[in-house]
Amino acid sequence: MDNRKLIVVSAVNLRKGGTLAILNNCLCELSTLVQRGDCRVVALVHQRSLCDFPGIEYIELPWSVRSWVHRLWCEYVTMNSISRELGNIDLWLSLHDTTPRVHAKTQAVYCHNSYPFFRWHWRHLWQNYRIVCFALFTKWIYRINIHRNKFIVVQQEWFRQAFTQMFHLDKDSIVVFPPKQPGQDRHQDASPAHEREPERPLTFLYPAYPDVHKNFECLCEAARLLEDEVGKGRFEVVLTTSPDFNRYSSWLHRRWGDVASIRFCGFLNRQQLDQQYARADCLVFPSHVETWGLPISEFAQTGRPMLLADLPYAHESAAGSQATAFFNPEEPQALKALMHSLLQGDASTLRPIPALQPQSPCVTSWQQLLEETGITK
Repeated sequence: MDNRKLIVVSAVNLRKGGTLAILNNCLCELSTLVQRGDCRVVALVHQRSLCDFPGIEYIELPWSVRSWVHRLWCEYVTMNSISRELGNIDLWLSLHDTTPRVHAKTQAVYCHNSYPFFRWHWRHLWQNYRIVCFALFTKWIYRINIHRNKFIVVQQEWFRQAFTQMFHLDKDSIVVFPPKQPGQDRHQDASPAHEREPERPLTFLYPAYPDVHKNFECLCEAARLLEDEVGKGRFEVVLTTSPDFNRYSSWLHRRWGDVASIRFCGFLNRQQLDQQYARADCLVFPSHVETWGLPISEFAQTGRPMLLADLPYAHESAAGSQATAFFNPEEPQALKALMHSLLQGDASTLRPIPALQPQSPCVTSWQQLLEETGITK
């Protein structure tokens, strides 16, 4: 008779980027527990080759991402059937926001989608209606079955506070689990002073995919205003987008493509992004909403200036940074003023951000999460 705890991880929608990294980190740690004989783990995934670890049992469900209808059927019908077939499940851990209808002793959900807090504009319907739909409906998708969970995992303290109010949850049932920062020591040799050649323009970098909530327009307009004031060739704004990415990026190029100080450099791979980090004098991050804001915590390791949206996610992501200022992401004039100060060599607007320790419950590993919630000892 198998007396091991049975853990099911459902993650059929995690296929790329940061969410896939979360899945891989989770299964990597659970694989160690399986090989020690502590538990049995079954993972429901889109494709095994994306997250293949020793000892993990896989159920592939590639059809679940074909449409929203397929996704909902998978969440509330297929997963229910799978839970009955597996039987005696100690923990069902959903890694993609939704709480499926399953039979398990304990359920938990990892919530990493911040779209419910995105205040969209009407033009976003034309630029990317999907994100508007996410902003409208994700709150209600979160709400379905959410009280079935023994605990809910989020990445930041502000997210916990928002969930507590939005869904009337007990704060102690929401666990803060900051994501692992890949390449955490990548910039450890960077000089905080970052001396640049006198003839080189001051470089502002905004590394982000051109989704409408990323708010590129604030930085673009600030760059136009600053160029009108100081002239061309004094500074450079590097954007990781190009006109042919999507409707939003095309709109950005039509509106601000004639600003000489803006460079649309296109998509960057990891090596190219590291090169831009090494070259940039300042990171700008005006995004309206983020679960974490990974470029902030990555660039903070350089000790160089950062100009960030004055929003909760940015304050938490910048905790421990050395030279940071915040601006209203709806006011390009405010961002332009900060950029102008740096261009003049005035760093008086920058300040160190104190390190932040989230309130309990807070964990730093999947193993600790299982121990804290009583699934494993």
